[in-house]
Amino acid sequence: MPLVQISMYPGRTKEQKEEFAKAITDAAVQILKTKPEHVIVVFEESPKENWYMSGRPL
Repeated sequence: MPLVQISMYPGRTKEQKEEFAKAITDAAVQILKTKPEHVIVVFEESPKENWYMSGRPL
């Protein structure tokens, strides 16, 4: 059962998340040869000020 966790800034609409989750699910079904009902997509939203790369804020 694939579990795909997506970390991103807040602000996407419900419709955007649904479209993205569907695209990820479709890709998992095709590539991993699994069933759509076995794919879980979780969106974790965290404010931009919590994001760092190479020790520097994004």
